[in-house]
Amino acid sequence: MGMKRLDGNVALVTGGSRGIGAAVALRLAEDGADVVLTYESNAERAAEVVERIKATGRRALAVQADSADAEALTASVDRAAGTFGRLDILVNNAGAFLVGPLEDMGPAEADRTLAVNVRAPYLASRAAVRHMTDGGRIISIGSNMAGRTPFPGFALYAMSKTALIGMTKGLARELGPRGITVNLVHPGPTDTDANPADGPNAATITAFTALGRYASPPEVAATVAHLAGPDGQYITGASIAVDGGFTV
Repeated sequence: MGMKRLDGNVALVTGGSRGIGAAVALRLAEDGADVVLTYESNAERAAEVVERIKATGRRALAVQADSADAEALTASVDRAAGTFGRLDILVNNAGAFLVGPLEDMGPAEADRTLAVNVRAPYLASRAAVRHMTDGGRIISIGSNMAGRTPFPGFALYAMSKTALIGMTKGLARELGPRGITVNLVHPGPTDTDANPADGPNAATITAFTALGRYASPPEVAATVAHLAGPDGQYITGASIAVDGGFTV
């Protein structure tokens, strides 16, 4: 068996028990990385992903951590590095998806959304760079709603995902001297439990894409894997849409 692109690397994927996060964790393992994933509550789903990663021949660990809990989140980063001896790749995937009319999105919803979607990626990145050697990778999962918000009720969510653009650019500038790249992937409609391709609003959502279909989670994971690997070493500060043309 030949060398794989990420052999010897350790990756942490937040929210890696389902959907895009699980697909990213599996793809990074297939490319040779050992993977730690966090999950909020579903230990069974997380354990299933761990077993699938181990089936590829890589090491894997699931850590329970609510990304809104700053201490738990930071501890999960430190545990990932401590367990496998290093940390090369951080994927900020965990997200809060709270949408609804403005009058229903009050302080509690705003605090939760900003804690998970903005503060957590920042704090996880801050913790990760303490462990990363030169040439590390930070990749955050944004949303097509940062580029186009055609439906009502998404103001809070779109605001949180748009904030990641500024974070990505700022960290890319700061960490560039160390060869650490920082990038943002904006998925479009993706076939997950939270937004199934056969859901009640799927036809309307699909109509906004140029390709006329939803993505599969592995299609998003493929771009993350490119950014995480050696072929992505000269891409930093970028926001890359994997949205089937939703924002064109």
